[in-house]
Amino acid sequence: MTTRVLVLHPDLKSRGARGARDDGALLRDAHGKLEEASGLTAALPGLEVADAMVVRVAAPNPGHLFGSGKVEELKARIAAEDVGLVIIDGPVSPIQQRNLEKAWDCKILDRTGLILEIFGDRARTREGVLQVELAHLHYAKSRLVRSWTHLERQRGGLGFVGGPGETQIEADRRAINEKIAKIEKKLESVVKTRTLHRASRRKIPYPIVALVGYTNAGKSTLFNYMTEADVMAKDMLFATLDPTMRGLTLPSGRKVILSDTVGFISDLPTQLVAAFRATLEEVLEADLILHVRDVSHADADAQKADVLSVLGQLGVDERGREAMIEVRNKIDLMPEEARLAILNETGRASDAGAVSAVTGEGVEELVSMIDARLGAEEVVRRMRLPLQAGEGLAWLRARCTILDMRQDDKGFWLALRGSPEDFGRFDKRFAGVADILFEQRPQPVAVEEPEEPGGWQP
Repeated sequence: MTTRVLVLHPDLKSRGARGARDDGALLRDAHGKLEEASGLTAALPGLEVADAMVVRVAAPNPGHLFGSGKVEELKARIAAEDVGLVIIDGPVSPIQQRNLEKAWDCKILDRTGLILEIFGDRARTREGVLQVELAHLHYAKSRLVRSWTHLERQRGGLGFVGGPGETQIEADRRAINEKIAKIEKKLESVVKTRTLHRASRRKIPYPIVALVGYTNAGKSTLFNYMTEADVMAKDMLFATLDPTMRGLTLPSGRKVILSDTVGFISDLPTQLVAAFRATLEEVLEADLILHVRDVSHADADAQKADVLSVLGQLGVDERGREAMIEVRNKIDLMPEEARLAILNETGRASDAGAVSAVTGEGVEELVSMIDARLGAEEVVRRMRLPLQAGEGLAWLRARCTILDMRQDDKGFWLALRGSPEDFGRFDKRFAGVADILFEQRPQPVAVEEPEEPGGWQP
């Protein structure tokens, strides 16, 4: 059964014109925000957007959010459109929600509640389901405060289930707190498992490259194009929720793990930032972050600011953000003049690339940029190991990229690429075992193998 929905975006006149807010964040156009809210609504199955409108609000009414005249006007529209759910794209207090539901005789969801519903519908992994449930409970707990009059009645009780005179609201709050405690305990074990998996990956010599960006920026489409995977990629907000990882071989032969993560969004509920912190910590563990942007979007700059803000909340400091590669996606949707300007600008940059994840334009150059960035600090070494040094050979093969390997009666002749730290660990662990013939730190932009140095042939 389909529920008809009215989407409202309250536009506060006190915000002023499009530009910067008092906190420095970028303001979006009200109609752009309304379009995003409609997209969020369409992302939930069973909902049909019957109408969407921007509602100018001089000052929020503490009891109903909107003035009495606007409440009556909207009531008539709700009845005429046979609306069963109203989504208000902004914060709505418990009292405002209760009063509006009573006045309009239909269910009300604010922006936070809507995003929580979408996350609840999309979560698939055990950790994702638990995190969404936890966020829902914290949200429901905040809704109990003076929300419903029936919760104010008192009830008797036994000592161990609530003392005499305990109100229903107190009992409900206690029940929610107990559920929160149980879920947090379950999450502890799941997070420990993820931590163990993360520790195991650290032992594998593959750098992690994480895709981050605003929801619907094209991360999953780019992920699929680069890895030939089949992750769900739709023109839909929050198409990806649970993280996905795939292997990718770069032009130099270096192998990396590419990670697709949940998209960010403006005014992301604090409950979700906290609840999904463990999942998003994949970003903190990454050796390189690719910030995928939809440069064809009217609010591309504001979306960029929102992503950087969430990354800051996760603990990615300014230095880490500066080390990112900015991927300017969807250039195929731009007018030709703007597209050429983007290509010209990124062509001179070492920290940005322009691509179309749909057509593949620019993706090859992006992969080479990733290769160069990850290889900037790596060392190329040529060395000989005796035949009996099988353990040392296995150690190197597990942690370095083998560029060439030959064997004769004198031993193994190797050409390797690896981090200075790994070569240092090898030298310490297998001291005196290897003969080092040559060592070179490649140029950051080089992806070709260096020329054969003298003395290489056995």
